[in-house]
Amino acid sequence: MSVRPWGTRTICTRAEIKNLNSFRNVARAVEYEIARQVALVESGGEVVQETRLWNAERGETAPMRSKEDAHDYRYFPEPDLPPLVVSREWVEDARASLPELPAERRRRFATEYALPGYDAGVLTQERDVAEYFEAAARASGNAKAVSNWVMTEVLRKLKELGGGLASCPIGPAALAGLVRLIDEGTISGKIAKDVFERMWATGEEAAAIVGREGLTQLSDESALEAVVAEVVAGSPDQAASYRGGKAAALGWFVGQVMRRTGGRANPQRVNAMLRKALGGDS
Repeated sequence: MSVRPWGTRTICTRAEIKNLNSFRNVARAVEYEIARQVALVESGGEVVQETRLWNAERGETAPMRSKEDAHDYRYFPEPDLPPLVVSREWVEDARASLPELPAERRRRFATEYALPGYDAGVLTQERDVAEYFEAAARASGNAKAVSNWVMTEVLRKLKELGGGLASCPIGPAALAGLVRLIDEGTISGKIAKDVFERMWATGEEAAAIVGREGLTQLSDESALEAVVAEVVAGSPDQAASYRGGKAAALGWFVGQVMRRTGGRANPQRVNAMLRKALGGDS
């Protein structure tokens, strides 16, 4: 390796690097040695003609032995390897032809979809996962919800089965459809997980499963009021605890109502009705 100040024809002293056992380490060693020699020359120092060892763990080169004469290196011209001149135009053309790189995509996901840094990092580790997420996010209109489903359910199932995204039976549009059913209030989050499992097993769309199985969220006021009244009347001790200031008891009542409705009750309506029935704010 040797460097030359830009605009001059003077090539600085060479240094040889050994102990390179992979193309990746060759690239790392070259990058390190360029930076080392440039810093040395720019600070007024001189590059020593020597053999240096590459330390892969530390990511740096270190002196091994000196070499007094250039002929020790056995340098000679190679007629089949003419000088390679890389123009700035060629570099820009190559850069423009590159796909969106992971770091750039992470930044875009964080800004365009308002995702936390952690989500953006997980979703951009693999190109097919990033493309899957983005297609589902655009189709659903709820990027954060899609991010949660991809990270907690889709990737979990793939890990369990030991397959890649190509084997996923739920496409981006199908996942978006499931998210829309939740956002529209058609199904609850709890029911959605059951629907997801059935989608994975059958390849069916969420709407088809929900319609066939009658899994739509129960929002009928009179039906919910009857269940709420029954739960409150049958739980005097818990009702007294809530009225006595134990706000956490409300969660117990919500759980009872959800259990009696098979998880189909609208949680927001259940909370409001319970507060009213228990004497709290409606």
